[in-house]
Order: sequence, then structure tokens, then C-alpha cells
Amino acid sequence: MDSKPFTEQAARPPAPVKIVIAGGFGVGKTTAVTSISEIKPLTTEAAITSVAANVDRTGHVPSKTTTTVALDFGCITIDDEVKLYLFGTPGQDRFGFMWQDLVQGALGALVIVDTRRMDDCYPAVDYFENAGLPFVVAVNMFDGALGHNLDDIRWALAVSEDVPLITFDARQKLSVRDALLAVLHNTFQRARAQAGAGT
Repeated sequence: MDSKPFTEQAARPPAPVKIVIAGGFGVGKTTAVTSISEIKPLTTEAAITSVAANVDRTGHVPSKTTTTVALDFGCITIDDEVKLYLFGTPGQDRFGFMWQDLVQGALGALVIVDTRRMDDCYPAVDYFENAGLPFVVAVNMFDGALGHNLDDIRWALAVSEDVPLITFDARQKLSVRDALLAVLHNTFQRARAQAGAGT
């Protein structure tokens, strides 16, 4: 007979939860995955050509020399019960065909916003609204300060009040963690609300 305590025998690995990290070009998706991942992240970075630089409008991110062309992947164990698997999307429209595959099976999404280029954020917001996937909008604090009032950002993005709108710093591990926890909270809260409405 196995001498291990019952609690050890019953221990299970954390449940896998897929989260998508999305947004426009250069908003901080790869940075966020890299900052938080407990494993060496998988990235699919390619050099930005002069033609792509003109198409992608790199003026606000002049130091950016590479771009994600397929996905970023990382993971982080939240606690004994939950382990997040993070899938970062490419930001450009021409790589949009990847989104459907990356979103498959996801429980929620973090949509990263750069307020210097608000128009680049609309496609991601529209995508998750149309897909019906719970998401949180996270304004990346590039300069360490919020350039616009959150209410004004919500109005500009035309997102409803039931979509959480937060600020975070993609370079800071704890800040990224809090943003991901906001995605989990929003997903579970929405699931409970839907379950309640169905009873």
C-alpha cells in the first residue's frame, strides 16, 4: 500500500488557462510576455524592413527593429490551482489571419493600448467584442505617466463600462501579473453572471 498521505496522492497539477495578449504594432505585447514568463519565452521576431517601417509607422517606436510575425508564447504559474499560458498576437493587419488560431480555446484576453496611436487599437477591441471573448483593456505606461484620462480613453475606444480599463507597465513583472489577474477576474465574473442569468 502506498504510504504517501492522501493529500499528496490527490495533488493535481495546476489547471491550464489560455490567455491571449493582443494589440497593435509595438504596444508592448512581446515585452509583457517576456517580463512575466517563468520559462524562456518563445518569440517569432523578424527584422523590420524599410518598407515595413513605412507601413507600420514606426515613428513612435524608433528603437524597435524587430516585429512579431506569428506569436509570442510564455507561461506563469499563478498558484497551486492555475497556470496561465500566454499567447501574444502579431500586431499588424497583414498577420491577422493568425488571430483565429491563437484565440481558439482562450478564456480571456488582455488588449494592450498605446494612447499615442489610438487608431491602432481599434481592430483588437473590435475583434474581441465580435468574438464574445472576455477582455481587459490595459493602457501601457510607456513614459511612466498617463497622458489621457481613463474616461476619455474609454470614450475614444468606444468600449462599454463592463469592460475593465486599467493601466500597467509591460516592463514590470508585478504590473503584468496584476493585469493578467484582472483578465482572470473579469473572465470568472462574466462566467458567473452568465450562469446566474441562465438559472
